[in-house]
Amino acid sequence: MNQSTFTILLGGELHLTERLKASVKDSRFIAADGGMRHAAALGIIPELWVGDFDSTPPDLRDAFPDVPKQPYPAAKAATDGEIAVLEAIRRGAKRLILAGALGGERSDHALALLLYGVSLAEQGFDVLLTSGYEEGVPLLPGAIELDLPKGSLFSVPGFSELKGLFIHDARYPLADFHLPFGSSRTISNVAEGPVRFSLASGRAIILARPYDLSGV
Repeated sequence: MNQSTFTILLGGELHLTERLKASVKDSRFIAADGGMRHAAALGIIPELWVGDFDSTPPDLRDAFPDVPKQPYPAAKAATDGEIAVLEAIRRGAKRLILAGALGGERSDHALALLLYGVSLAEQGFDVLLTSGYEEGVPLLPGAIELDLPKGSLFSVPGFSELKGLFIHDARYPLADFHLPFGSSRTISNVAEGPVRFSLASGRAIILARPYDLSGV
């Protein structure tokens, strides 16, 4: 087990793909409220279950009677997911996998998690947001490489103005590009294999669909 890698089980969609299974292998797990429903599919038992439990049906509680619970009132100043992340950090997390962070019925929760993921990366944490089919990786000043299959789709929405953006090994490469805040220029690109990104200033997130090969 990797003692510093934590998977936070959230309430959004989660699909048991090979990439998801590889990502969470040997990690520690904390469930946030109804995100516990993903535990059975993953074949794991979290070390902690936090939340106000307003989205937890009785049968789910009964299925995991021995998992330690950390209840919070519904009227609280943070989401169950953020509380779970803070508990993981308190327990020594360096890498955070937010499983179930993308998709679902609540766009407000999904957007908040995307922004939170970027904030965590700015604090020095290694962050992955995933639904199994879709993955999100914060992009900050510096360089990263994502191992994406050839033909898979990805986008780079900016959360600020981006300067000095480079995208290599993609159908639509960019070099020292200036992306105004709110521009759609970096939406819907296609990987030619592992894609390299670098950024001089700004903050963004890479949203990739490794199983969507419609760009082939």
